[in-house]
Amino acid sequence: MKTRPTPQVSPVPNEYVSQRGRRRSRARLVLVALAVLLVVFFLLSMILGSVWVPPDRVLSILLGQNVSNAENAIVMEVRLPQALTALLAGAALGIAGLQMQTLFRNPLADPFALGIASGASLGVALVLLAGGSAAYGVLSSSLGLVGDAVVTAASILGAGLALTVVLSISTRVENPATILILGLMVGYAASAFVTVIVAGADPAQLQRWIAWGFGSFSGVTWQRLLIFAPLVAAGLAVAAATTKQLDALLLGENYARSLGLNVERMRLATMMGASILGGVVTAFCGPIAFLGVAIPHMCRALLGSSDHRVLVPATILLGGIVALVAQLVSLTPGNSGVLPLNAVTALIGAPVVVLFLMRSRRGAFTA
Repeated sequence: MKTRPTPQVSPVPNEYVSQRGRRRSRARLVLVALAVLLVVFFLLSMILGSVWVPPDRVLSILLGQNVSNAENAIVMEVRLPQALTALLAGAALGIAGLQMQTLFRNPLADPFALGIASGASLGVALVLLAGGSAAYGVLSSSLGLVGDAVVTAASILGAGLALTVVLSISTRVENPATILILGLMVGYAASAFVTVIVAGADPAQLQRWIAWGFGSFSGVTWQRLLIFAPLVAAGLAVAAATTKQLDALLLGENYARSLGLNVERMRLATMMGASILGGVVTAFCGPIAFLGVAIPHMCRALLGSSDHRVLVPATILLGGIVALVAQLVSLTPGNSGVLPLNAVTALIGAPVVVLFLMRSRRGAFTA
């Protein structure tokens, strides 16, 4: 009885093996470098500011050693929660942008493309501006955390409303590009309502609204971090757990279905995760622009890869770094005040987007 010959498996080319090894080495090197830079800029955010705190004293304070009460208060009560907020917000916006760009296969997508920022702004405007003098009195600084909690709740509810509208209609739509356009329209509608409210608001109430719209990492205290940090950490954990699914979506929905992935369920989960990350950051820090668009492109350029197994940790690290840098730049005026954080992030993010557009025309980028 004749036996069938064993099929011969073609060996993997040595060139392919060495190329894959070089990519892994490059990814490890980039991740280590980003981790080191994150630590450096985190410490710089403790040192620099309107009051100089020497590096040795910063380390002593962080290690729990006895230092002067004034310096301890500056580092522990002001700069440390501010730096943690910047780190978490940058990571959240970067990951949310990466998820949206992968889902819609659109390199200019970000979490605010679904109208999240505009919905959050509408919620804050309704509380700060449309509530009249009584609401303004309730939200005055005398109540501190209570007023902040009300503003935060309004922002999250506004973002959730915008997301609910988009998700309720997206169940009848299969084309991701159509969902993206729908989100933009919801955002435009929410922005129009905000404009109407602003036009009829009392000038005194506009000050708090303008301050929120500038964006800031300094408004998140230790108490608010107890809410902010777990929400962001949960969103980042979900993104880290879905790297394989994101890689499958990157190659197209038909390919993802062939692998057994429930594309509709993954689409909804990704949109909800990205929107929650973007909405939480908007609620606590204001509408921080451009980080969600720029950070994923910067990571792809550094890694030379679209593999989400390395893109996700790199985006978390680089998002934190860029947010810390933006925070430091916003403090450059010193005692005379601070620069609007939104202006700083736009100055950082806009050139990145322009460079991407120039490269994509030459075919140098693949989403």
